[in-house]
Amino acid sequence: MNHTHDLKLWQHGHDFGTPAEDRAERRTRWVVGLAFAAMLVELAAGFLTGSMALLADGWHMASHVGALGIAAYAYRFARRHAGDARYTFGTGKVTALAGYSSALFLGAVAAWMAWESVGRLYAPVTILYTEAMLVAVFGLVVNLASAWLLDHDQAPHHGHAHAAHDHGHDHSHHHEHVDHNLRAAYLHVLADALTSVLAIVALGGGMLFGWAFLDPLMGIIGAFVVGRWAIGLARDSAGVLLDAEEHGHVAEEIRRTIEAEADHEIADLHVWRIGPASRACILSLVTHEPLAIEQYRQRLAGIHGLDHLTIEINHCRDKRCRLRN
Repeated sequence: MNHTHDLKLWQHGHDFGTPAEDRAERRTRWVVGLAFAAMLVELAAGFLTGSMALLADGWHMASHVGALGIAAYAYRFARRHAGDARYTFGTGKVTALAGYSSALFLGAVAAWMAWESVGRLYAPVTILYTEAMLVAVFGLVVNLASAWLLDHDQAPHHGHAHAAHDHGHDHSHHHEHVDHNLRAAYLHVLADALTSVLAIVALGGGMLFGWAFLDPLMGIIGAFVVGRWAIGLARDSAGVLLDAEEHGHVAEEIRRTIEAEADHEIADLHVWRIGPASRACILSLVTHEPLAIEQYRQRLAGIHGLDHLTIEINHCRDKRCRLRN
């Protein structure tokens, strides 16, 4: 007898991608094109005008073209390999890896900005303020447009519930969308916008009051802010990669839901992220009177972002086996 058809009722894929990621991929590609065009203009203008703040902004944007390119590639890679069996829980963490790589880019750019700016404090150069100001304003407009494109996908996204499978894997798609790849891209263009603003302030001070020291000083301030963003992004994305992310509210909801049933206690519980909007969970429960696996799935079906659930039931047959509830 052929059971292949029946077995498919209990099988499922591991593609935890969301429509929000598809939109983020398209928008990221648009931003790469904008950033590349602005990079060429700002680098050329920075060399011609002698502005360190403008040159720093141009090189900063150049690094972001590379980092944003990584972000766009990560979305494409995750999408194309979503069904690859080599990735046990799918390719959801590829975007977190891209976010971590982008954090390293940001850190390197911050260090370069600080080094060059300190050098300009000791060895000032002549700056063509009017030309540099025009290009800095152009860079700010491009950065704000890019931030606007990416910011549309920064808010939390929620999906819809799917039917659960009888082998104990829940597929409710109530998502809390935490896309470190998108956040990295957004921080990159936000950092570019910041350096553009600092360049405008520095150039304005130089034009109006002759304060040439403002140009490298703003480079140092920008390096400090960008460095802090890089550290935060690296910490958060590394937490996802190492399964060290905080899931306290989800774990508590799982525990409260299961242990609300009399004579049930969770002995072991593991929750980790497998995609920007998806979590996996393995729980081990102990009870004298186990319910059908479908009933546990139904109780947990409404928990946000719990897309891959495995339940182990330990039947407590010994009278000496005592539970709290």
